[in-house]
Amino acid sequence: MVTQLHHVNVTVPPELEAATKSFYGTVLGLKQVPKPAAARQNGAWYQIGDNQLHLSVEDEPLSSLSSRHICFRVSDLAAAEQAFRDAGVEIIPDGRPVPGTLRFYVRDPGGNQLEIVQQK
Repeated sequence: MVTQLHHVNVTVPPELEAATKSFYGTVLGLKQVPKPAAARQNGAWYQIGDNQLHLSVEDEPLSSLSSRHICFRVSDLAAAEQAFRDAGVEIIPDGRPVPGTLRFYVRDPGGNQLEIVQQK
C-alpha cells in the first residue's frame, strides 16, 4: 500500500512565517523549491532527497506543544547540535534513549518538534 514518504506538512501562524522559513532554509540548510501555481503561495516547500517538507501558514491559535514530530537523520549529531546552538535554538535532550541511536529534539519557531538522530 504505502511505498514511500512523499512529504510532511508543518504549520505556523502568519507572524512566524519568516522566522520559520529562515529556520528551515538557513539553520537546517534545506533547499526551497517552487510551488505549483495552484498551491497556496504563502509558506514554502523544501526538497529533501526524494521527499519534501511543506510549510503552511494557518491563522489559528497555537495549541499546547505536541509530541508530534518530524525526524531528520544526520551524519554528525555533535555538529548538528552545535549548529542549532549557534543559531540560538534550544536543545531538548532525549529523555528516552533508544539503543543504537543518538538523538535530541528541537522546535522550529512555530512550535513544531523535530527529532535529530544519528545511527551509532
